[in-house]
Amino acid sequence: VLCVCGFAPALAAPAVEHRSMSLADCIEEALRHNLDVKIKRSSPEIARYNLGAVYGNWDPNFTVGGTHNYNTVPGSVDAQGRSFSGTLTESDSISAGLQGLTPWGMTYSAGVNVADTAGSRPSVIVTTNLAGYHTNVVFDPTLTNSQTFLSPFFATDPSRSPFQTTDGSLNVFSVRQPLLRNFWIDSTRLAILLDRKNLQISELDLRNQIITTITEVEKAYYDLISAEESIRTQQKALELADRQLTENKKRVEVGAMAPLDEKQAESQAAQSRADLLQAEGAEQTQQRVLKGLLSDDYEKWGNVWITPAEKLVAIPQRFDLQESWRKGMSMRPDLLQQKLNVEKQGYVIRYQRNQLFPQLDLIGNYGFNSSGNEFSGALDQFAGRDNPYWSYGAQLSVPLTQTAARNNYKAAKASRDQIVLQYKQIQQQVLIQIEDAIAAVNTQFQRASATREARTYAEAALEAEQKKLESGKSTSFVVLQLQKTLTTARLDEIRSLAEYNNALAQVAFREGSTLDRRHVSLQFR
Repeated sequence: VLCVCGFAPALAAPAVEHRSMSLADCIEEALRHNLDVKIKRSSPEIARYNLGAVYGNWDPNFTVGGTHNYNTVPGSVDAQGRSFSGTLTESDSISAGLQGLTPWGMTYSAGVNVADTAGSRPSVIVTTNLAGYHTNVVFDPTLTNSQTFLSPFFATDPSRSPFQTTDGSLNVFSVRQPLLRNFWIDSTRLAILLDRKNLQISELDLRNQIITTITEVEKAYYDLISAEESIRTQQKALELADRQLTENKKRVEVGAMAPLDEKQAESQAAQSRADLLQAEGAEQTQQRVLKGLLSDDYEKWGNVWITPAEKLVAIPQRFDLQESWRKGMSMRPDLLQQKLNVEKQGYVIRYQRNQLFPQLDLIGNYGFNSSGNEFSGALDQFAGRDNPYWSYGAQLSVPLTQTAARNNYKAAKASRDQIVLQYKQIQQQVLIQIEDAIAAVNTQFQRASATREARTYAEAALEAEQKKLESGKSTSFVVLQLQKTLTTARLDEIRSLAEYNNALAQVAFREGSTLDRRHVSLQFR
């Protein structure tokens, strides 16, 4: 059996786009597309809508309605034992009104109501026979009046007396104005004051997220540069190890060196290749970290390879601790948020204190009544301002114990004391964090200088030892150790430079001055 096996050609890998980006480019990209920033960007908008919804409590409310009613009630027997029929009523009514709340706590209403009612009232019938006619005496128990009329013997039974009326009322205004409780602040005004502060807190929350994102981008950018420099260092280490291995093989072949030295060189070359692979993996990881901070659609960045356009340098900077503390007290978003929480609790205390007062309200209303046989007559009376009515006065309501109000007031004051202490705690933490960050900058700068000197000395020592090896005054083992020392010194210098720049970013982060440092301005609309 002949079997012919074939392999499908492998799909070509998508081309990699090498994109050179400066730190400013990365920050700009992150501010546009970072998902954390985009999520927080909606918070002020939501807070603004919530504030607008509370203002809606002051919107006037207009109502209009119309109803038709039909009602029958069975008859009965009065106190004299006379039976009377039931009632039948039908009515149509229309109403319209306007009511609302003012910013100073006064409630108001105005409206009109007109009802047209038709039906019959119950009557008691007493009948006498006079010359072929029945004399019907109709007693109306509901109106205590009577009616006498003549009718044929088989005339329609007038046990129900018909009627039709149209009644209406025009309420020009009705008002209630608090003078004590709910006078200088009520629940609506409290909610508005709190939501205004919540809007400011949401803006600070967005500011804090932007500062955090910029700091993370700076760290990822410097770490990516460090990863690239580490690869170059490991490549140089591998070149040195391969060169040393080649030279050792030649010396072993001519008998000028023991085979053990060749094995040591092979071991170091293999270790250098492993270190290079690890460095390349670290660089790929840092690529993913940075691209994750810059994008809201990671798939679009899948084939992009970011090449930093900047180098790691250690530019000395001096910090005034007092000035940095001043910045922290005035610019740290988390501290400013807690300060707003203190102010919010002050509004709550103000409201709860007002609730301790009795309810004393001024009340008044003014309007017109009307009555007629049809709608037009009732409306004409409104136009003529006939049958006015009005009232005014005051109403006092005094709780006998005020248990709830007193405890709510005390709880609000205790909460404010707690929030104030939390505010002081954050202040203290800010001062410590700033001082720690400045100390870290000074330490990292000194470390960067020290590692630069260590790398220079390691290069000189390796060069001298290689010359001694060539003249037969040293050993391969010493040279290999000095190669390791040089690689370590180079990596330490790279890490110290990255950590110094990250430390500078941390000082700005702890001060809350990152936006000023990176020339980023925020405008809330």
